[in-house]
Amino acid sequence: MALSREQMAQRVAREMQDGYYVNLGIGIPTLVANYIPEGMEVMLQSENGLLGMGPFPTEDTIDADMINAGKQTVTARIGASIFNSAESFAMIRGGHVDLTVLGAFEVDVEGNIASWMIPGKLVKGMGGAMDLVAGAENIIVIMTHASKDGESKLLSKCSLPLTGAGCIKRVLTDLAYLEIENGAFVLKERAPGVSVEEIVSKTAGKLIVPDHVPEMQFAAE
Repeated sequence: MALSREQMAQRVAREMQDGYYVNLGIGIPTLVANYIPEGMEVMLQSENGLLGMGPFPTEDTIDADMINAGKQTVTARIGASIFNSAESFAMIRGGHVDLTVLGAFEVDVEGNIASWMIPGKLVKGMGGAMDLVAGAENIIVIMTHASKDGESKLLSKCSLPLTGAGCIKRVLTDLAYLEIENGAFVLKERAPGVSVEEIVSKTAGKLIVPDHVPEMQFAAE
């Protein structure tokens, strides 16, 4: 069975390390804030100028002025700081973000990512995605494996305008966790109950399948 949005966020949260500064993109990545392992010191950055973002608020803790880059209300943890966009992007462009988690429309075997526009559809702008993929060494893309029409999003070559070239090494989908090595996707983990055959059938780009592909685990080790 395909992973839920929450399960995808839980799996990505396992990639956190103590002391990390982490940027969470709009959409599913924002849910990762709810699953940071207990006792781990991680500072979440929102590109609109908040460092130290906490979990989503409850009804009685909502502050309409405290929002993330996706205009969702958020909380600020103890030790948080608020600053302007220029300082926020200086942090991103200066390589001071240890991990970036963002969504995508397409990723290909060369590590290219397309995430900011679909020609012919309304575009609000590219946001900070181009800066994030250019300024970060450690990036995880989190997205569905295929479109609603069943078309694979893991391709031999991206067909949409690129956000960044050769910058993606890790992809988590609702079916699998994969790494990009030497012009191919390498299947590392599969979602519980999802067969290797299904993943192969929904991956358009070159896919390397090891002899043993373990099922995904969610609890922090």
